[in-house]
Amino acid sequence: MPESNKETTSNLPNQKQQKSRLEQWVEIISAVLISLATVASAWCAYQSALWGGEEAISYNAAGAARTESVRYSNQALQLMTIDVNMFTEFAAAYSNEDEFLFDFLMARFRPEMKVAVDAWIATQPLINSDAPSSPFAMPEYQSEAQDEADRLLKEVDRHLDEARLNDERADNYVLLTVIFASVLFFGGISTEFDSLKIRIGLMAFSTLTFLVTLVIVVSFPML
Repeated sequence: MPESNKETTSNLPNQKQQKSRLEQWVEIISAVLISLATVASAWCAYQSALWGGEEAISYNAAGAARTESVRYSNQALQLMTIDVNMFTEFAAAYSNEDEFLFDFLMARFRPEMKVAVDAWIATQPLINSDAPSSPFAMPEYQSEAQDEADRLLKEVDRHLDEARLNDERADNYVLLTVIFASVLFFGGISTEFDSLKIRIGLMAFSTLTFLVTLVIVVSFPML
């Protein structure tokens, strides 16, 4: 038998042994990858559920703040209606120089309204054509109830922004769950092919996808 044929024949067991080892490594890597991808997929689904809960909490907080804002706004409207009615009587007493009614109403103005009325009187509206038409047109007239209603409206916007952000985070984790599920699919199906090259190719693709997605997961906020 020629020397070349002898060497070829002698190398066959080594080649088969190397191939067998490679197949074993592919199977081991596949098992490890599938296990890790399963855990990662479950973790992403868990995070998605948590962020979905945070989204619901933010929406509930926005709804509660909006309800309170409406309540304070209604209270501000009621107080302003009282102020307008009292000021109408007060303006008549002031213009008619009715000191009794003037003092009576002045003593009964709300503190917020009294500050504005004092500032309005200081402009001498009876003789000053440039004076404001009423205390309500002056910056001194403030409404704590309306200020609180406006603050709560800003809080509503803040909670809605948080809800939208939490919704986006939950959706991102759902997408990552789907990607990890694809890693499971390709990692699992790679063992079904007889061709070692195809198996290695699918395993390499699955591993690369897993590692890239894992880096993305680490960069995301977690609860």
